[in-house]
Amino acid sequence: MKDEFKILEKFAPISLKKMDGVKLMNRTDTKFTFNFNQFEEILNDISEFYYVLEIDGKRISRYKTLYYDTTKLNLYIKHHNGELNRYKIRHRTYIESNIGFLEVKFKNNKGRTIKDRIKKKDVPEIWEGEAEIFLNKMLPFEPKTLLPVLWVNYSRLTLVNKTDTERLTIDLDLEYVNEGVTKNLSNLVIAEVKQEKRKASPFLKVMKKYHIRQGSISKYCLGIALTCDSVKKNNFKEKIHLIKHLI
Repeated sequence: MKDEFKILEKFAPISLKKMDGVKLMNRTDTKFTFNFNQFEEILNDISEFYYVLEIDGKRISRYKTLYYDTTKLNLYIKHHNGELNRYKIRHRTYIESNIGFLEVKFKNNKGRTIKDRIKKKDVPEIWEGEAEIFLNKMLPFEPKTLLPVLWVNYSRLTLVNKTDTERLTIDLDLEYVNEGVTKNLSNLVIAEVKQEKRKASPFLKVMKKYHIRQGSISKYCLGIALTCDSVKKNNFKEKIHLIKHLI
């Protein structure tokens, strides 16, 4: 994929430092998926309403993310079964910035997403030191039960609403790597609106204009379902079918 798209030149830039006010570590998430063919048209429609995050002159950033789960994929199964008060644990590397974070995402029983993280450049393979202390503090179960299970890699552009507390992430070039199995979903776009509370926004209006319906999807769960033949996936079949139809 190209590092940049011409359409991004229409967006005014915002720096990482100025974006501090919209970290939204406690938030609501609204997700959408659509085909890459609609990408530039949709961005054109929202360009006057959002800033684009720019780092060292680049407006698209590459992310490499390693997700952790138990040997029986208990965190995946909990999500599959629709349970709330659930966790995701991952290490994310921001390639251009050369920094990394160990992150815990918690979806509570009110549908809110709460994220906590610590800086950690190296990707943990065993839990010790600061990483173990952090996970012990954040999780209601033993961190040593967690193993690396799935790489999720993609390119992301981050948009910030000019007049409201809202962040919009748009993920492209999605790639899954799991024990030698690689799946590429290069025609799929995953957009996520992050707000303090759900309310109208320019992007949501554009989604309505193009008849693109909200559809909650976890990149992690989708990756497990696509790369593990033996895993339970009945409740995701409709979403997987929709995604295959989209791309």
